[in-house]
Amino acid sequence: MRADPQQDPATFWEAFYLTRRTSSNGRATAALQRIAADLTPGLSLDLGASHGDDVIWLARQGWQARGCDISDTAIARARTRAADEGLEHRAQFERCDLSAAFPQGAFDLITALYLQSPVALARAAILAQAAARLRPGGHLLVLSHAAPPPWSPEATPSTIFPTLAEDLAAIGAPAPGLEVLEARIVTRPGRGPDGAEAMLEDNLVLIRRRPVEETGSLCRSA
Repeated sequence: MRADPQQDPATFWEAFYLTRRTSSNGRATAALQRIAADLTPGLSLDLGASHGDDVIWLARQGWQARGCDISDTAIARARTRAADEGLEHRAQFERCDLSAAFPQGAFDLITALYLQSPVALARAAILAQAAARLRPGGHLLVLSHAAPPPWSPEATPSTIFPTLAEDLAAIGAPAPGLEVLEARIVTRPGRGPDGAEAMLEDNLVLIRRRPVEETGSLCRSA
């Protein structure tokens, strides 16, 4: 059943977690694991945390990891999983409508992993705010579906599959203070509801906020 683009986002996503995504696969996103392996743990924020797989994985690696999601059910499940693993003090979750308010604070790593929606989502504004909340030396990782999978019905006009250029424009990168480390299409194996397999395309954007000394050096050399 297709989503009504006019449906209230909180209502849509709560129903989604109650009826369609009722459990977690327990695995962190592969791109996150690759990129975070080279980073020094600090304070992280996951936008649209779902059941908390990525947040909990970061907490296991030593991060003080926060996650937010619009669904009360998703947040409750993520909190339960963190508590079951004894990580409730390192993996913390909050209910948040990102289109209305962004979590407070500055972060060493912000992730927006498949932050896409068939109902209203101020995605470009959210990514711009995420870039603004990076600490010097902090990273923003954005991973998005580049196209619907072959087993999906035709996408409705409300379903957004952003391009790399659109994500970079929303973030405001490259810029004197923001360095683009990666901006490319990547592939991964996927499996449809009937078991059909296919290689799926994702957009991957990795941004770093330059430390103050690097920004000053760029300005002096300009």
